Amino acid sequence: MTIQYLLDEHIAPLYRTQLVRQAPDLVVRMIGDPDAPPKGTLDPEILIWCETHNFVLVTNNRKSMPKHLADHLTEGHHVPGIFIIDPSKNIGEILTELIIIAGVSFLNEYQDRLEYLPLSK
Repeated sequence: MTIQYLLDEHIAPLYRTQLVRQAPDLVVRMIGDPDAPPKGTLDPEILIWCETHNFVLVTNNRKSMPKHLADHLTEGHHVPGIFIIDPSKNIGEILTELIIIAGVSFLNEYQDRLEYLPLSK
């Protein structure tokens, strides 16, 4: 698996627990982990961290993240990708999609892209 996920601090920890349980080789970090940005880190700084460390951001921030990504790209930066989840949807469906995406994606397939999960509505 080439994709690594950074889960936003507002994503339920159950997502990481289940991702690692179902896909033990998948690298998953959460904001606040010792080797991740600390809790309270501003979104633009999180995008820089994701770019530097090659992590796809998983967030539920539908309001401001599209603007933050646009600003990030305008400044000449890149990001491995951003997945915005719908927390009102079934967690199992979202977990399955994240695992499948990590397992079958090409290198840089989601670079500079924002995708809404679940992909199937």
